[in-house]
Amino acid sequence: MRRLLQDMQAQVQAQMHEQIQAQVREQLQGEYDAKLIARIQELFEQIVLSRRRQFGRSSELSAQFRLFDEADTQAADTTEADDVVPLPPASLQAPTPHKPVARGKRTPLPIALPRIDIVHDLPEAERACACGTPRVEIGQDISEQLDIIPMQIRVLRHIRKRYACPGGDAAPVTAPVPAQVLPKSNASGDLLAMLLTVKYVDGLPLARFEHVLARSGVTVPRQTLARWVIGSARALQPLHNLLRDHLLASPIIHMDETTVQVLREPGKAASSNSYMWVQTGGPPDRPVVIYDYDASRSGQVPLRLLEGWRGHLMTDGYEGYNAVGRGDGVEHLVCWAHARRGFVDAIKAQGKGKRSRADEAITLIGKLYGIERELKDATDAQRYAARQAQSVPVLAQLRDWLDKTRPQVVPSLALGKALAYLDKYWSKLTRYVERGDLPIDNNRCENAIRPFVVGRKAWLFSESPAGAQASALIYSLVETAKANGREPYTWLRKVLRELPHAKTADEYEALLPWNLDLETLAVEAVEGIPVDDTLRQA
Repeated sequence: MRRLLQDMQAQVQAQMHEQIQAQVREQLQGEYDAKLIARIQELFEQIVLSRRRQFGRSSELSAQFRLFDEADTQAADTTEADDVVPLPPASLQAPTPHKPVARGKRTPLPIALPRIDIVHDLPEAERACACGTPRVEIGQDISEQLDIIPMQIRVLRHIRKRYACPGGDAAPVTAPVPAQVLPKSNASGDLLAMLLTVKYVDGLPLARFEHVLARSGVTVPRQTLARWVIGSARALQPLHNLLRDHLLASPIIHMDETTVQVLREPGKAASSNSYMWVQTGGPPDRPVVIYDYDASRSGQVPLRLLEGWRGHLMTDGYEGYNAVGRGDGVEHLVCWAHARRGFVDAIKAQGKGKRSRADEAITLIGKLYGIERELKDATDAQRYAARQAQSVPVLAQLRDWLDKTRPQVVPSLALGKALAYLDKYWSKLTRYVERGDLPIDNNRCENAIRPFVVGRKAWLFSESPAGAQASALIYSLVETAKANGREPYTWLRKVLRELPHAKTADEYEALLPWNLDLETLAVEAVEGIPVDDTLRQA
């Protein structure tokens, strides 16, 4: 009986062991299958997003494609009426109010364009009437054509008069050398203004500008052009320093960074990335854009650039900005546009015609932006009150949705990553509603960084750290000029004419974009000479 009981017990234990093993295998197989399915879905999303980035018809890609068939694309669906552009009035005064230009139509040309009168008169034989009496002039018909003068290259001859005593009692006296931006070069200030404009505003590499000059019979090696750029940047350094002072006086600063390749960076391979750091700030009527080059993306860089500053810092979610955010007197905000971008990627990965949880997030974030659009022209007090009444409830709804949705989504998927980003930076994303003057996103800085990214596609890299630093300085100046409504070449030409004579901080301050009158710059652009000084005397 004992043996029989032991045998029965062994059989039961064996069966139970087999059942437990089967259950464990089934559970493990289920977990493995779930992980395998999630991994397959993750890889599938990566392939979809990668193919979309490479081949997709995004707005940026389609704009690039149109560059190659611009004549055919832009001429489609037009009529003979589009052969005529609206010309501005001849006066420099502000034009009379007019209806907004229809979408897709050209806006009127600048009112400062000069007018050249070409008079067409009747031949003498046709001025007599059939009755025999001479015809009298009773009026005129005026039509205008748009004309252009190609870039003209000329040589300025500085003739310095020399005087001597007829009796030879004193040494001869020669007129002094006029002050120049680059005293040891033969480049005029106007040439340097054009050089900086074509490279940093138009994105034209120095090699191509070398060929442009060669078409006029002037051989200027790109090495010489590069030296002129770096020399001009050194001369313009005081203006950059003043712009930084104005930036650090701002209570709100936007910051972002992008890559730049520098071939001869000490201690780094030529193929490695260095970084251009961009900061924007200043009041609405005096915006400032500052570029800074650094070989590193370390969090020590923003600490150095913003040392001693206090205020609200708006960035993306890059961890390098956290050290600044932990500083005394600094409040760190994170950009909603970056948080939204993750859900956009999740929608792209799910395929066309499908609606998922990501669409719900996009809808709620869209409500936040809709509120901001309605408050575009509101005062800070009105915006704060509206944010508390309208934005806060939407944020609460989005937070509830986030808490319910995140446990149901695989973290490695595109949607899971977007949810994790939103949860991680929630406190910094929602901080903008605490005041009426705080921004909801970092688009101001991203718009300022875009011209550099576009130019980088043309010139590809910087040869040396000195060149990269010069580029950072010039980009700071031209982008600040553009942000203040100044045409970069006209402003640079004015600055480089006056810069050699500036000695004090007030004289440098007078050259900043917001301190130069628009009408004065417009007149100088037409006449090609300074308003105050017809020809500056040495």
